[in-house]
Amino acid sequence: MKTIKDVSKISGVSIRTLRYYDEIGLLKPTALTAAGYRLYDSRALEKLQEIMFFRELEIPLEDIRKIMENPLLNKDRILAAQKSMLEKKRNRLDGIIELLSDVMKGVNTMSFSEFNENDVKTMIQTMQEGLSEEQFNEFIREYGDGSIDAYRKKLEQGLNNDDTKTSLLKWYGGKEKVIASMKPIPNMEDLRRELDTLHKDFYAHIGCAGDETEHFMVAKLADLYRQMLNMDNARSILLDLAKEYLQNEKLAEAQDRQYGTGTAKYMAEAIQRYYGV
Repeated sequence: MKTIKDVSKISGVSIRTLRYYDEIGLLKPTALTAAGYRLYDSRALEKLQEIMFFRELEIPLEDIRKIMENPLLNKDRILAAQKSMLEKKRNRLDGIIELLSDVMKGVNTMSFSEFNENDVKTMIQTMQEGLSEEQFNEFIREYGDGSIDAYRKKLEQGLNNDDTKTSLLKWYGGKEKVIASMKPIPNMEDLRRELDTLHKDFYAHIGCAGDETEHFMVAKLADLYRQMLNMDNARSILLDLAKEYLQNEKLAEAQDRQYGTGTAKYMAEAIQRYYGV
């Protein structure tokens, strides 16, 4: 048996609060000493732990008392529901903290100025500096019809498309970072293989929504996108990807054909759970 002081020390719940729980009938002491001091056994401590879980979910004390008095209470189901709700709360808070951290670092400082001809030249020059002459010429043949001028014109038109510009600036925070992102990634092939393997892992994990492995996989997905796209934070682009998987049937079907039926939907929902959306 433990005294009210012991229980307060173990649980972090104040003595005043424990006395109040006694007064409203939420948590009665197991026994009283001859001098009237409250004593609590292990069952009372278990009950206090359950109350603390409910309080974490911001459930009113009166509702907690009614739940605790319910003879049909399924403890395992209640704990599972509590765990799920707390994980959602954690993910939402993680997302908010991540956004605040970015704002403090200036990552999300938006600059919606137009991409001009010099910006495009800088992008191409940055790309060219990171590739061999052969690699660069092959890239231009594939995406610029063999001409740097044709590729420059195509790139400038694409960047100044309103939808593209809005997305890029949302993902990167400013055109300077979009320009810098054109720097080639030396280990891109390794990253692509990792991404392919991760997609397969998502398919294999369908049916285990919300567990720690899923949380780790989305964190890994975010890290791969961040590296592959030269960005500070992949949150915005992953949430946009999730939306596309859920709304664009052709994109979802293409993903499912490559990795297995249900992959796109599961990945989308996993991303939203991770960011608390």
